[in-house]
Amino acid sequence: MRGVDFSRIVTVSVLVGLAGCATPPSRINDICAVFDQRDGWVTNWRSSAERVEAKYGVPIPILMATVRKESGFKGNARPPRKKLWGFIPWKRQSSAYGYSQALDGTWSQYMTESGNWSARRTNFDDSLDFVGWYHGKSADTLGIARNDPYNLYLAYYFGWSAYKRGDWRGNSGMQSYARDTAKMATTYAAQMRSCR
Repeated sequence: MRGVDFSRIVTVSVLVGLAGCATPPSRINDICAVFDQRDGWVTNWRSSAERVEAKYGVPIPILMATVRKESGFKGNARPPRKKLWGFIPWKRQSSAYGYSQALDGTWSQYMTESGNWSARRTNFDDSLDFVGWYHGKSADTLGIARNDPYNLYLAYYFGWSAYKRGDWRGNSGMQSYARDTAKMATTYAAQMRSCR
């Protein structure tokens, strides 16, 4: 009788655990369900959110509503490709990528300022830390309250300079998008009061 190959068991277990992280959680409008689906030994999104909230002072519902609006909790999310001649896939509209939909330049700034040189946009912990960092800088530099999801999201989407210039004022579509994000943050906050 052959001995048990524990290294193979561990490898298979890790791969199964990681495969579960690759697919986005279902029921993304229910924060308790999202946390329940990502409450494992490989990853624990609630613990990550608690750490980021403590680090940057931005409430968990706002952090999670931002990620939900940006990527739908998909780690490999990207903007659609433009079409050349209407049918040939061409360049993407921007360099936004991952859970946070962070642009290349802003992600590089985050890595430099945070010292997190190994950060990846496809990693939920890193992306949520980026969202907390970004919202924290918006609060510090633009005077937006850390518990104001509407204005934090507008600054997140437009960038600090464009937000400061007021570029969002003439964009009713983005104002509606920011209201949806604020509404989701309010819903998440109410749901969190009853999470196990």
